[in-house]
Amino acid sequence: MNVINPATEQIIATLAEDNAQTLQTKWERLKTAQPLWQAHPLEERIAVVQKFSALLETNKEQLAHVLTSEVGKPLAQSRNEINGAISRINWLTQNAAKYLGDEVMTETADLEERISYEPLGVVVNISAWNYPYLVGVNVFVPALLAGNAVLYKPSEYASLTGLEIERLWIQAGLNEDLFVAAIGTGNVGAILLDMPFDGYFFTGSYKTGQFIYNKVAAKMVPCQCELGGKDPLYVTDDVADINAVAAGTADGAFYNNGQSCCSVERIYVHEKNYDAYVAAFEKEVQSWKTGDPTEDGVYFGPLTRKDQIAVLEAQVADALQKGAKIITGGKRQEGKGYYFQPTILIEVTSDMQVMKDESFGPIIGIMKVKNDAEALAQMRDTEYGLTASVYSSDQQRAAVLLQQVNAGSGYWNCCDRVSAALPWSGRNHSGFGATLSHAGLRAFTKPKGYHLRKG
Repeated sequence: MNVINPATEQIIATLAEDNAQTLQTKWERLKTAQPLWQAHPLEERIAVVQKFSALLETNKEQLAHVLTSEVGKPLAQSRNEINGAISRINWLTQNAAKYLGDEVMTETADLEERISYEPLGVVVNISAWNYPYLVGVNVFVPALLAGNAVLYKPSEYASLTGLEIERLWIQAGLNEDLFVAAIGTGNVGAILLDMPFDGYFFTGSYKTGQFIYNKVAAKMVPCQCELGGKDPLYVTDDVADINAVAAGTADGAFYNNGQSCCSVERIYVHEKNYDAYVAAFEKEVQSWKTGDPTEDGVYFGPLTRKDQIAVLEAQVADALQKGAKIITGGKRQEGKGYYFQPTILIEVTSDMQVMKDESFGPIIGIMKVKNDAEALAQMRDTEYGLTASVYSSDQQRAAVLLQQVNAGSGYWNCCDRVSAALPWSGRNHSGFGATLSHAGLRAFTKPKGYHLRKG
């Protein structure tokens, strides 16, 4: 399997793919090692995870260069991702004892009722390429803290990073049979679905998530799917600083080239602020540099996947055919690499692909609305339900709107952010289940109730 640098289109590595035989061997290693890991006291498991986190910090620069070389994100953003992973690990390790330890629910003179959180066993994490450290940490860190063994399949677009993660776990002192990477394309993922894992945790597209869920349903084991989004954002008429809002929301739409499941993907602006917002939004985007992702100051690197260029071109063509106008961008950038110009579309309508289908690229549609009711109707007009944002000076006004949007996360005066303290979850085509927070720690456990009669 060739690993291609999306900025240069050069092959930078060739890796051997796993097959049914090698995957079976890896599963057997995990199955044998897991009970011994479960028997380790939680504080010892926490200590290993903390060593892994320290190694991320120590090796950050080298890890960032590897990540940038295979996914194309600017080095500064690769460093930010690793910093974010370290921060999440810190929260998870600090709170592991609180949420994974036994809970005494009732205690009387003659009876104790207790909940014990046991690990699922051997779990598989089929992960994503856009934030391999962040979406990986969401799964394999709480899984290991809870006492599970993990087979980790990085995306084929982030395989070098996956191998670095495996190396650092071993260096941190984790038994090499407790975290094992599986290398390959979708064919390898398909083999994993036929294997007897005790839990399946997937991050990726709705289509693939639906396939995985249907495939493993008969096993009656946990299957969590963190899927895509078409996340809406509404700018009301009472925002205090339209320029600051435009700058912040532009970053929410275009950070990591828009290749984030929680990127702002469609924007609704009250007619009072529409013209000023669009002008400020365009000015902000135009100020960002496109180029070699290893150069300082670059905001836009290449897309990770060549095939996504055609998706974005189709969305632009559809929008223009239906009456939209391009403010800037709209096509592939000339030269080497999978570069697509940052694209802003106005006079968009809800029937355009760019306002309905996940873009996963540097493209945004901005629509004018008359009032909150129209904005709410547009925000709710989607099959997805990951995040939703409202910018307003009135918190209560924003809360009323956000309560009526079926999404896993609601943002007031912010967007495109994740906190380890809060559950990360989707609704409808954005998936189900939760990572992070206490819910994410316990997602990798099976509770057992103990009825303990004294005397």
